[in-house]
Amino acid sequence: MYCTKCGLELREVDHFCSRCGHRTGLEAPISGLQPLMLDKRNKKIAGVCAGFARYCEVDITLVRVLWLALAFCTGVGFIAYPVAWIIMPSDAGLQPRPVTAREPQTS
Repeated sequence: MYCTKCGLELREVDHFCSRCGHRTGLEAPISGLQPLMLDKRNKKIAGVCAGFARYCEVDITLVRVLWLALAFCTGVGFIAYPVAWIIMPSDAGLQPRPVTAREPQTS
């Protein structure tokens, strides 16, 4: 698959072009509006920025950069991040658990 804006070759799972940021046209796996929740799969610290990125359907890096700019320029981000971490529900229970092989018990 190639980006329709800049022509960069993309992986089949990419939702955005890594060079120009253009949306690839892949739809979210769950159709409809997703609730605002912590994203535990794409987290760096707590999943707040990843959750906002998934909710707004924008690139995670953009949200992280904006959050850092808000934190360092105004100081609001340093207070808002822990508050969002506490208030936002986690999506950990919604993810399928990985299957692990169990060893047979010997008696």
